[in-house]
Amino acid sequence: MTATAFGAIVGIPIGMALAEFRFPGKKALLIIVHTFMGLPPVVAGVFFVLLFSRSGPFGFLNLLYTVPALILVQVVLSAPIIAGFTNASLEELDSRIGMQAKSLGATRFQAILMKIREARSGVVAALIGGFGGVVSEVGAIMMVGGNIKGSTRMLTTDIVLSTRIGNYDIALAEGLVLILIAVVVNILFTRLQTTKERDIVESEGVTGAYIHG
Repeated sequence: MTATAFGAIVGIPIGMALAEFRFPGKKALLIIVHTFMGLPPVVAGVFFVLLFSRSGPFGFLNLLYTVPALILVQVVLSAPIIAGFTNASLEELDSRIGMQAKSLGATRFQAILMKIREARSGVVAALIGGFGGVVSEVGAIMMVGGNIKGSTRMLTTDIVLSTRIGNYDIALAEGLVLILIAVVVNILFTRLQTTKERDIVESEGVTGAYIHG
C-alpha cells in the first residue's frame, strides 16, 4: 500500500497535468507514460540494480537490497499505470464541467479539483490498477530487494521460494493470504466507487424533484 500511495502522489498529478494543461513535450510525456504502463518489471529491476549497485552512479546511497529500494521500484511500476488511467478518466469528462465551475467563480485549481471529483470512479480504477501491478510483482522486487529473510522478503517472493523448495502447503497458504489482502483492499476501493455513483443518483434525484416542484 505504501508504494501505491506514493505512486498515486506521483501519478495522479501527472495524469491531471496531461489532461488539463498544454505544454511543450506533452505528447512525448504521454507516450512515455503509456509505454511505462506496460514496462516489464524485470527491466525496471535491471535498471535499478545498475543504478544502486556499488559501481553504479547512486551506489553510495547503499539502497540496493533495502526496503526503500523495493518501494522505489514499485512506485516506478505503479505511477505510470495510475497516471495513464487518471488522464483517460479526465479526458472522458464533459469539458463544460470545468467551464461551468469557472463561470460560478471557481479558480482554475478549484475547477480541476471538481473535475477530479467527477472522475473519481476512474481515478479509483487507476488506483486499483496501480495496486494490482504492485501486489502481483515478483521479478523486480526479487532483483532489487534480494529476497532477504526478515528484511526484503515479501509474500510474492516467499511464495516463489517455497514453491522452488517444494513447500507447496506454505506457498498455497501464503497465496491465500495475498488474495485475502487484495480482496480487502479492493473492497475499500470499490466502496469509494459505489459511493460516487450513489452521490450522482441522489444529486440527480434532488435536481429532478426541484425541477418538477
